[in-house]
This record gives sequence, structure tokens and C-alpha cells, in this order.
Amino acid sequence: MITFADRLNTVEEYYFSRKLREVALLKSQGKPIINLGIGSPDMEPPARVISAINDSMKDAVAHKYQSYQGLPELREAMTEFYMQHYGVGLSPLTEVLPLMGSKEGIMHISMAFLNPGDEVLIPNPGYPTYSSVTKLVGAVPVFYDLVADNDWCPDLVALEKSDLSKVKIMWVSYPHMPTGATASNKVFENIIAFAKRHNILVINDNPYSFVLNDYPRSILKYKDAKEVCLELNSLSKTFNMAGWRVGMVLGKQEYINAILKVKSNMDSGMFYGIQIGAIEALKCSKMWFTSLNSVYEERRQKVWELARALNCTYDINATGLFVWAKLPQAFKSVEFIDKVLKEHSIFIAPGTIFGSNGEGYIRFSLCAPLEDLQDAISRVTRVAIEQ
Repeated sequence: MITFADRLNTVEEYYFSRKLREVALLKSQGKPIINLGIGSPDMEPPARVISAINDSMKDAVAHKYQSYQGLPELREAMTEFYMQHYGVGLSPLTEVLPLMGSKEGIMHISMAFLNPGDEVLIPNPGYPTYSSVTKLVGAVPVFYDLVADNDWCPDLVALEKSDLSKVKIMWVSYPHMPTGATASNKVFENIIAFAKRHNILVINDNPYSFVLNDYPRSILKYKDAKEVCLELNSLSKTFNMAGWRVGMVLGKQEYINAILKVKSNMDSGMFYGIQIGAIEALKCSKMWFTSLNSVYEERRQKVWELARALNCTYDINATGLFVWAKLPQAFKSVEFIDKVLKEHSIFIAPGTIFGSNGEGYIRFSLCAPLEDLQDAISRVTRVAIEQ
């Protein structure tokens, strides 16, 4: 009998991969499902990006293998973007590596830095991929609590009371997914100091900093950050390019070179046209963000209305592509979203898929047009009136 690798016993199929099959089945049965569970932008990229990829098809090198490090022009555009919007100076030659989406980077970084038995600090709640990738490479997840009373930021004093001797990596994500919390300058400075004291590599996963957020920040801006930090970023949410799979990892040359050793053995370069389109996206003016956020602000107002109709509460100061909402006390997250799916044909993500501290919360995506959001509100309020 052919058996599977033991590492598969440590992980499950990604929640959304499994749940979306159920949603698709309901749709095939004629259910009018409104999907507010996934953060997949439904709007188009900038028009100049589409034009650029179309024009690139005529280039002589368009269909050849590309550099493992990406086009020099792409790396230049990425570092210029970081200087313009974050005030962070980076070398396009040595301190940035384009990725086929930042999710790929989570695996590459883990393979480059972790040995079996190493421990990894993972936020609870947080992006589930941090934990699954940690397990796949044979390392050990160590979850640290994020709670509303501490503004969803790590309690570093509590962490320092634990045994950190085996910890190699710490994942942070600000603006935070799923809660939308932001980190102050002081929070970033404290995280960097903590990492220096314990010789821990911190990776800030930063794909949401331009969505409904007036103060985009990079952890690399702060003193001594490059010694102990990397940052992941992505064009998926910022420029509506989720399906294009364009991300980047930025930081110290030594760390970037280690990641490149892994990446260069796992792919043969990003498609040329996508790189050309990405370059154009990164050159967009601030008017792009203003226009994008005007749409998301309208949608967020509707999602807040939907949350209230479901008797949920939320933080109006949160940022990002989602609304993180607290349930009425009597409900559990999975039970609640299944009830809403069954009674109203609305799919919302349960907070527990992001960790145990997500119990009692649900997450709404803003990636749905206003008419769908109004329809969702009408369905909920209509049932409430009928009852």
C-alpha cells in the first residue's frame, strides 16, 4: 500500500477550501448565496495595469523563463513604493524578493529558517497558514494571545515569562487580520526590542495597510528592525490583483539570500506579463487609494448595518478589508454562521478558524457589491420582522 507523508497528519485542508465546496453545492441547488466570507477583491485592477500586461505580450521575452529574483524594474518599483509610502529605504539589488503571492513567502521563510523542533510564535487569532506551514516543516506552533482588551496586540511582558529558548520565528500581522487592529509606533518598537533580546526573527505580514487605513506603516521603518525583522507584502488587496499572485518579502540581504535558496528550487520565475503589470500598479498615485477606499467605506457602512441587524457589535476604528464583529453572548461562532447560511443564504467566516480567541466573533468581507450587501440586510431584517 502506498502511504502518505506523516506531515499530512499535522494539518487539515484549508477551511475555505472545504467550506466553499459546501457553498458551491448550495448554489448549484438554487440557493441565492451571498458570499461575505472571503477577502477576494471583486473590483478590477487599475486600467493601466491591464493595458501593461496586454502590451507586454508583444515583447520578445514575454514567454520565456524569467529571473528567479524578478525583473530588475520590478524590484526597483517595489523599493520605490516602500520609500514613497512607508519612508523605508531598501536596495532593489539585495533587500527585496518578488514572490508569487505572500502566502508562498510564508512557506519559503519557514523552510529557510526553521529546523524540526524549533518553535514559532503565532498570533491567536491570526492567519491559519502560519500554523499549518509551521507544522508542515516540522516546527512547533506556540500560540500567543491577542485579545480585545489589549487592542489585539501581543502582551510581551507575559510572553517573556515563558520559555523562549527554542523560539526561532514570531509572526505578526499589522494591520491585523482578522480583527483590523493597527499597531502603534510603540507596539512596533517593543516587538523589535523583544526580538533582539531573544534572538527571534519577526515577520510582519502586511497586505492590508492601504485599505481603510490613514496611516500605513512598515515594521522596517523602525530603529534596528532590519537586524531582526522581515516584512511580507502583497498587491492582492492593494491593487485588486489577488488572482495575479504578486507579493514580496523585504529585509536584510542575508535573510533575502536564504529565502532565495529555497524559492529558486521551487519555481522558475514569475510570468513576465504579470511582472510588467505589477510595475505599473506600484506606480499608481495616491488617488488610486482614495478611489478604492471610497468604495470600501460605503460597503463598510452597509456591513456595519448588517452586523447590527444580526445583533453583533464591532469596532469603528478597525481598518482593512473585513469587519470583525462580536456575537451575542449566547452564540458560538460556527453555530452562528451555519444558522445565518441556512436561514438567510449568507456565508460569513466564523472567528474560530483564526484561533481559539476567535470564539464569539465572526468576520465579514467587504468584497461584495453594495446591492448584495443591501440584499443581505433585507433578508435578515425581513425575517426579524416576520418573527
